[in-house]
Amino acid sequence: SLTMTTPKRLRDLIREIRSARTAADERAVVQKECASIRDSFRDQDNTYKCRNLAKLLYIHMLGYPAHFGQLECLKLIASAKFTDKRIGYLGAMLLLDERQDVHLLVTNSLKNDLNHQTQYIQSLALCTLGTICSVEMSRDLAGEIEKMIKSSNAYIKKKAILCAFCIIRKVPDLMEMFIPATRSLLNEKNHGVLLTAVCLITEMCEKSPDTLHHFRKVVPMLVRILRNLIMAGYSPEHDVFGVSNPFLQVKILRLLRILGKNDTDASETMNDILAQVATNTDTSKNVGHAILYEIVLTIMGIKSEAGLRVLAVNILGRFLLNNDKNIRYVALNTLLRVVQADYNAVQRHRTTIIDCLKDADISIRRRAMELSFALVNTGNIRGMMKELLDFLENCDPEFKADVCSNIVQSTEKYSPTKRWHIDTVMKMLRVAGSYVRDDIVSILIQLIAETSELHNYTVQQLFLLIKDDIHQPSLVQVALWCIGEYGEKLISGVCEEDEPVQVSEDEVIDVLEKVLTHNYSTEVSKEYAMTSLMKLTSRFRTSVGRVKAVIDAYGGSTHVELQQRSVEYSNIFTKYENMRSALLEPMPLIEGSRSKNVLANSESSTDLLNEGNIPNGESTTSVKAKNINNTESQNILDLLDVVPPAGNSANPAPPPSGGANDLLDLLGDVATISNPAPPVKPTPAPNLLDDLMGGDTTHNNQMNGNDGPYKLTAFDKNGLKVELTCERDNGQANVTIINVKSTNSTATTMSDYIFQAAVPKSFQLQLQSPSGSTLPPMNDGEVTQVIKVNNPQKQAIRLRIKVSYKQNGNNVTDIGEVSSFPSTLWQ
Repeated sequence: SLTMTTPKRLRDLIREIRSARTAADERAVVQKECASIRDSFRDQDNTYKCRNLAKLLYIHMLGYPAHFGQLECLKLIASAKFTDKRIGYLGAMLLLDERQDVHLLVTNSLKNDLNHQTQYIQSLALCTLGTICSVEMSRDLAGEIEKMIKSSNAYIKKKAILCAFCIIRKVPDLMEMFIPATRSLLNEKNHGVLLTAVCLITEMCEKSPDTLHHFRKVVPMLVRILRNLIMAGYSPEHDVFGVSNPFLQVKILRLLRILGKNDTDASETMNDILAQVATNTDTSKNVGHAILYEIVLTIMGIKSEAGLRVLAVNILGRFLLNNDKNIRYVALNTLLRVVQADYNAVQRHRTTIIDCLKDADISIRRRAMELSFALVNTGNIRGMMKELLDFLENCDPEFKADVCSNIVQSTEKYSPTKRWHIDTVMKMLRVAGSYVRDDIVSILIQLIAETSELHNYTVQQLFLLIKDDIHQPSLVQVALWCIGEYGEKLISGVCEEDEPVQVSEDEVIDVLEKVLTHNYSTEVSKEYAMTSLMKLTSRFRTSVGRVKAVIDAYGGSTHVELQQRSVEYSNIFTKYENMRSALLEPMPLIEGSRSKNVLANSESSTDLLNEGNIPNGESTTSVKAKNINNTESQNILDLLDVVPPAGNSANPAPPPSGGANDLLDLLGDVATISNPAPPVKPTPAPNLLDDLMGGDTTHNNQMNGNDGPYKLTAFDKNGLKVELTCERDNGQANVTIINVKSTNSTATTMSDYIFQAAVPKSFQLQLQSPSGSTLPPMNDGEVTQVIKVNNPQKQAIRLRIKVSYKQNGNNVTDIGEVSSFPSTLWQ
């Protein structure tokens, strides 16, 4: 009779694959071996199934298809031999998962092997079940696992606990089945059982608040275990570089952090042991650093004593002095998270944090930069800005834009004098080059415009800065704006703050012409220069003819914007000379607060009706300027389906297709109105909703007359808190006025902040423009907004809200609902 040749051994296959010189050679070897393995699987009496399946698993690990071996795994699992079961279960863990129906065929074999008399076969079944369990398989075999947790065999018990961990993660409903068996596990002496038991309890507490409350009773037991670990003598079985079982210590500390969060009694119970572990842990080895890091997180995560918090911050301060850059990064990252919990303690390590700005590792420099700005206050602003400006000059290009935005915001909040403020931002513009964001230019222009007592000093200093160097676009644009507005002060030769600069009209025009003709100048800078020249015709006396000639020269420019400005300005000279002085008067002050408009990115307003469905964690897409131009009143008319009066010649833009459907998909059966315009508006749009409701709407976030406004918290998550203050309008019984106040308690700024609201279709809602779009850290500022709700049917008010913002480079979007309004608002 014919007999099959002995198949190739696994080590020979590995050697042959590794010797292949090209990918094609490797594929040829694999395909040939797969064909041989398929042939061997067809032989019912083949004695080499284990060897062939082992080779197939290696081929699978290389990324080649091996699904044809799934049924062979089941056959080996059903075998009575341990060697067959071992390779069969290994194949099942690698080749099967819950997406394939074949895995259900192994359920019966698993149940039989879970009750086997040999612990090693039970172990194989437990490992496999934990790896490939589906919802159905978990429900079928959970009872068997619960019995095995009560086993007296520690080897089986710890594997059964880990299997229960996987089942609970897959099917949280089965948690109650394991709670009674879990209670007694913390009395075990075996460290392996203790470790797995702590993992299981941690998973249960994270999944269920009720279970968390139940297991708070075991805090004293966990404290006792932790104390025994640190007080126990040397044990070779559990010692790692002189630390007794650091893995168990870390797991217990993490569980204590979960149990002690927002619970005063539990936190008080663990205060002493946390201090003991923090002071007795050896910090010369990495295992000690791991325990201390977990200690810090636990102390900051519970209601611990003030002294413990200082101790935790000091531990992180010692981490900053470590030579290992990974430990320094962990320290900076953790300090950034806990700075709001103990600001003064973190301030003590400011010098060390500043030194990290010079670190060779880019990730450490970024974290040090973020933490440095979080530590800026009135007392240290001068020294911190000096260090941060030095950092700006030498940092990587990807840092410069963020550094500039943070410098502008910090100086706005903490600058000691106006002169120092102006000098600092001018130095920032000179150092940052082309990395300053466009919105920063507008903010700095507003700052200069508001500081009227320094106009002479500012315009003269800016002129000197760009006289010899026009390679910094943002600096050039700010300087050109100031020269156009305050040109007469530039040539006046008067300066109260410093020695005056003697400049002639021709010198000023020479610099502006240089900007217009220089190849390095950006198109925006040239536009600024053109407008600045035009403004100077009403401020200079002897150079008007020269300026007019320069402007006329660009009437045929290939740059459309320059050409248009040239033609229009030339027409002012020829057709509207009598109006020229009035047209070119200094601009009025811009309304709004600068500090609330420091944005990390450009667009600051989003139209909810133009959005599609938004995945979790992603930012909403900012609408373009042409969509923002819709006025608030027209948006309200579109929402309420009101036809404009016949005398109104303005035709409203059609609503965007699909937008309303997207909104309904997102917020359910509600109708809404989005933020109508960017936060800063020169003049508010006419408020047509007032006419519909028969009253006036103030735009200053004030309540209107009723005593005792009702306050409630609409949203409180990840440091963002949104509070509502509600009151009925005195003059309109059906109208409720809601003042919205948003604050940020984290250590870093939330930029591009947008608050949106929606109500059921039986209501009408007016959402006024916000006071800003940036939430400063540490509750050091707020964004306010006014909502008016018309409730003609006097129904219970239900408000759906949506918030979005950007923090630490991450885009965050969240949705919530408020329905706890008092009935006095509509009855």
